[in-house]
Amino acid sequence: MRSTDRRVAAIDLGATSGRVMAGVVGPDRLELDEAHRFANGGVRIGDSLHWDVLGIYRESLAGLRTIAGVGPLHGIGIDSWAIDYGLLDRAGTLLGNPYTYRDPRTAGVAERVAESLDSGELYAVTGLQRLPFNTIYQLVAEAGSARRELAKTLLLLPDLLAYWLTGEVGAERTNASTTGLYDARAREWAKDVAIRIGLPADLLPPLRDAGSEIGALRPTVATDLGVSDAVPVIAVGSHDTASAVVAVPTATESFAYISSGTWSLVGLELDRPVLTGAARVADFTNEGGVDGTIRFLKNVMGLWVLAECVRSWDERAVPGTDLASLLDAASRVDGLRTVVDINDASLLAPSTSTDPMPDRILALARSTGEPSPESPAQVARCVLDSLALAYVRHLRTAAELSGRGFDVVHVVGGGSQNALLCQLTADALGVPVLAGPTEAAAIGNVLVQARTLGVDLPDLAAMRALVRRTHAVRRHDPRSGLDWDSAQVRVTGGGG
Repeated sequence: MRSTDRRVAAIDLGATSGRVMAGVVGPDRLELDEAHRFANGGVRIGDSLHWDVLGIYRESLAGLRTIAGVGPLHGIGIDSWAIDYGLLDRAGTLLGNPYTYRDPRTAGVAERVAESLDSGELYAVTGLQRLPFNTIYQLVAEAGSARRELAKTLLLLPDLLAYWLTGEVGAERTNASTTGLYDARAREWAKDVAIRIGLPADLLPPLRDAGSEIGALRPTVATDLGVSDAVPVIAVGSHDTASAVVAVPTATESFAYISSGTWSLVGLELDRPVLTGAARVADFTNEGGVDGTIRFLKNVMGLWVLAECVRSWDERAVPGTDLASLLDAASRVDGLRTVVDINDASLLAPSTSTDPMPDRILALARSTGEPSPESPAQVARCVLDSLALAYVRHLRTAAELSGRGFDVVHVVGGGSQNALLCQLTADALGVPVLAGPTEAAAIGNVLVQARTLGVDLPDLAAMRALVRRTHAVRRHDPRSGLDWDSAQVRVTGGGG
């Protein structure tokens, strides 16, 4: 490894799996190697769903140990999904396992909050899409609980892990911007909002920017890992989508992106938030990006729905429903035969033996008069066609609301490997789709770390140019044949 190169560890956590990646970054060098991967998911305790956050921390340490055992380690960065948090007591001890965003305790809370805090007023400050599991609603849902009463500090999950590694308390801005407690214009906590929902303002920790050093490792952690306690933990775009957007290998400013995985984050990169009444009605979100950018986007249910279908079929030993076979079969059935609103609330909860995801798709189709999907291949094609329609709907709306068009769409993340979905997206939009890189969040994570550690990557353009030079993408040009506009009307009823 050259003296100008930096070798760092990216802890990249997803809702269904986590991985710890070793990254080497230098002039014209950007390499990733997976050191450790582990399963993740909600743990049901009674009627509640929690994250096994201690298990996540244990597995993260195992990955760091592996990386440290085979070469130098110059830095550590952590990114994960947004919104979920841990609460610490006065002594800095975690008060119970964090809830997952799919826990049902937030049902109806957003509506209750809107009775005392007008949704228009809230949007004008936070610019956030109203999702039932936003941090603000989770905190209201547990008001009066012993956990809330004892809590002195709130830490979003990447910041919680960083606290355990370093002892330093704080909140990185890209993730803080997803909470519903962050002022999109001022880039500070919206403390007036916190107070109005009964939340002590001092529960919210100091904010920090992506690229800042959080702190050095605790001596006990450094000893456990076998590294110097001078190794810094660096704040990256700790919301995984913020890191993924850093790794979009665009050569133009007029691009759109889809960060595709369990969720699909569909939108544009802007210089400033769009806080208009029209953006609120369209329920678009303004989330912070690296280097002060805004991710103007819509959260779409994503490949979660298909993954839950596959899991349900696997549990019932339905033949031919492994993902590769399923996608091949889906490519050969009639397109746009059945389409649904892929963001329907009925598709949010995990599939169960008594309420399997394929049955929910069938019920949703029937409720809107769509033909019933009669085979796993038709169910899968329904999901993929419906996702492509959602992408078109929301990207066109984003362009209209922001006044900024696009002539190419970059799909990054795990969903970029789904060639059928990428092709359907190109067909539906009528513009080229460039797919890759797959490990976009980890790439963005290591790039921000490398810049902080002295690699010459002065801005997002330089980072993206390095991704283009070192990672291939797959191009999907639009094809004609299917009537996507008519299908869109079937989903929206003509409402757009």
